[in-house]
Amino acid sequence: MRTVQATRYVTPLKEGGSLPAVIEADDDGLYVLKFRGAGQGPKALIAELVVGEMARACGLPVPEIVFVHLDAELARTEPDPEIHDLITASAGLNLALDYLPGSVMFNPVLQCVDEKLASAVVWMDAYTTNIDRTARNTNLLLWHKTLYLIDHGAALYFHHSWHNYLERCADPFPWVRDHVLLRWAGRLKQTDASMKEVIVPALIESIVAQIPPEWLSVDGNFADADDLRKAYHTYLTGRLDQSQCFVEEAIRARSLLV
Repeated sequence: MRTVQATRYVTPLKEGGSLPAVIEADDDGLYVLKFRGAGQGPKALIAELVVGEMARACGLPVPEIVFVHLDAELARTEPDPEIHDLITASAGLNLALDYLPGSVMFNPVLQCVDEKLASAVVWMDAYTTNIDRTARNTNLLLWHKTLYLIDHGAALYFHHSWHNYLERCADPFPWVRDHVLLRWAGRLKQTDASMKEVIVPALIESIVAQIPPEWLSVDGNFADADDLRKAYHTYLTGRLDQSQCFVEEAIRARSLLV
């Protein structure tokens, strides 16, 4: 993954609960910055990174993800005290997605999605326990007639409490019933097989290895950052091994819709 330096704070995106912002970087690109000092902190950035890159590996359209160095000096000329404090609290390494100018939020009333893509997105969100892709908040952008997946910070909710986390590998993820694409996801069993050909332990290891050590909050459960990375890997491979739990739940939930 590339690393860029934030050079200008452009504008806040106040529709996001964690106050993401459009920033300009030293490569002259515009990005949607996710602040490490906001909301759930670095754990939201970890989820954004891990889920986004796994989705990309499976061929799902995700804007480019980059690491962003943020200098607290950018806050000096910011008049909004909330944004000023957020920039200051987020100094250091953050995460951002490529800004898609002119994109519009997917509307399930006006648009539909083909069965193969819908099944892949539902599978990925169920696998990573992403509760934040509903009709009220689709987190899907249409850009140049392509659907892009964004905002995965609410996924991997297991890492907010490491107590008995391995038992949650078999979580059926009942919230899949609220997934905005569930009605179109008619190929879940076939998708389960094809996704597991791509998401293998080596891929998970390579993605988890990219988590910056400063984002990993080591507590009494883990010896160091590497030990915590291994826990992410163990959970994600264990969940993959028990994918029938969330696939069967998604099929059951869909049967109540169609």
